[in-house]
Amino acid sequence: MKHVLFYLSMVIATLCAIPTQSYAQANAKQARAIMDKTAKVISKPGGISASFTMAHPTNGKISGTIAVKGNKFHAKTSAATVWFNGKTQWTYMKRNDEVNVSNPTLAQQQMMNPYTFVNIYKKGYTLSAKSEGANNVVHLVAQTKKQSIQEMYVTVNKKTSVPSKIKMKHSNKWYTITIGSLSSRKQPDSLFSFNSKDYPSAEVIDLR
Repeated sequence: MKHVLFYLSMVIATLCAIPTQSYAQANAKQARAIMDKTAKVISKPGGISASFTMAHPTNGKISGTIAVKGNKFHAKTSAATVWFNGKTQWTYMKRNDEVNVSNPTLAQQQMMNPYTFVNIYKKGYTLSAKSEGANNVVHLVAQTKKQSIQEMYVTVNKKTSVPSKIKMKHSNKWYTITIGSLSSRKQPDSLFSFNSKDYPSAEVIDLR
């Protein structure tokens, strides 16, 4: 159970040496421009949905689906479901038939939603970019040790600006999230809040 919760808390890191300061500045601007385009694609007013696979260095992989609308998200795997409405998080564990309720901190929110890079790249990170075939890979490095995510790589398609992979470093370990079937569609606000009527037998544990 702990492994599944950890994975969902993740459902939700410069690729090369930069020889001169002027090149570094130009590369940083290019990287930010790439991220700005990607942020625009992901930050559709109605929201987006996608499939994902998260890989843990020791605990293997887990797959599921995620819907995102602003800072709200809903993630689901075969073992667990998470709702976050912008303030409150509900985590339902199928095996135990229980729901944990919490108010995550900003740092915890960053680790729960793989699309938080849409906001965190704008402040507190040094950016660079590298071309790899049909993709651009943007490298983010935290400017201080206070950031919960110290390093991140975001792989983005050059033509569509859609991200396909996010690799992040947290607590000296690397985690990889592969994204597929991303689509823009209107997501109802009700999707991001737990409805007890749908889980009548579940035990609700309030951790707030």
